[in-house]
Amino acid sequence: MTMQRHYETYERARLYFDLRDPAEAARILEPLADAQPGNHAVIELLARSYFHSAQLTRAESAFRRLLELEPCNAWAHEALARTLERQSRPAEAEPYRKLALAMGGKTAY
Repeated sequence: MTMQRHYETYERARLYFDLRDPAEAARILEPLADAQPGNHAVIELLARSYFHSAQLTRAESAFRRLLELEPCNAWAHEALARTLERQSRPAEAEPYRKLALAMGGKTAY
């Protein structure tokens, strides 16, 4: 894929996400995330798409991947905490929530 094609694919996925079809957005983003594993924007939108389509195991993996890329991203810590809580794992979520708050993040998602 060319850079222009990557951008078009990302924009198409974002359109589906904005149209409240996160499952389709995730389907579009998966190959792009594989092609660009270090692209923060792609990984974040993929994680959000998984979260909003209740694909929580995949969302957890994607948010963890985002945190590997951006360990100081307070929002990503909060999002991972929310994902773990939705999987009935509040004890695992707590450290991520505390880190998000310590970094000045807000608890709204």
